[in-house]
Amino acid sequence: MNDLAVPKGSLACVGIGITLGSHISPLARSHIETADVVFAGVSDGIVELWLKKMHPDVRSLQSLYGPDIPRMRTYRKMVETMLTEVRRGKRVCGAFYGHPGVFAWAPHKAIAQARREGYTAHMEPGISSSDCLYADLGIDPGALGCQHYETSQFMLYRRRIDPSAWLLLWQVGLAGDLGSRRFDTRPAYLQLLVELLCRDYPPNHTVILYQAATLPVQSPKIERLALAELPTMQLSMGDTLAVPPAYSMRPADDIRARLGELGSLA
Repeated sequence: MNDLAVPKGSLACVGIGITLGSHISPLARSHIETADVVFAGVSDGIVELWLKKMHPDVRSLQSLYGPDIPRMRTYRKMVETMLTEVRRGKRVCGAFYGHPGVFAWAPHKAIAQARREGYTAHMEPGISSSDCLYADLGIDPGALGCQHYETSQFMLYRRRIDPSAWLLLWQVGLAGDLGSRRFDTRPAYLQLLVELLCRDYPPNHTVILYQAATLPVQSPKIERLALAELPTMQLSMGDTLAVPPAYSMRPADDIRARLGELGSLA
């Protein structure tokens, strides 16, 4: 292929982790420092100032949000904003909280679109909220299993829950959001979530509201409460509801027997 036909722009969407300055990888930092332009997909002014110490041209994507703007429209605008600079031949870096591929629509779509148009596009992982949660709550997802759902999606679709494993409901502070316009929830929506969960868990089951620390001087939010108390709590967008197992795992005796038979034939 003629070199003149190869698009010169590129896109790297990188994760900066959750705790400021502590979680970023050397490779993610390199993408930020060597880019022509950096787009900040973060909501904290302190984090933006930190990014500007690594690069002189950091542009915030937060201005694309608005109280009456559906979030999906904002996410599409983020994609177009980054790709506009890629098409101009720039090396573009999108810096996002945590892992840019975890609960982040825009990085996935931007990378896919850039590749369709023939540009080099790359995602660099980062430490996500789930990684922090495992560490802060002492959970090994391989011990009993772990189920992850976005809260509103969990409410809107029929999901088969295993109450002998951990259940993590992300963005519980947006529970019941049908139009992707709200940035909070209401007690009535949380009560509906509780009623849904009580199909598999007792109302007095202890659950945990969790939010990772974003600054080194902070501690993570870890609040334990009865499931039935959830509608009385003040929640934010960053809150995760961690539901511990309520029952022991039940042995699959038929499969155990068949495995034993297979082992005796070996």
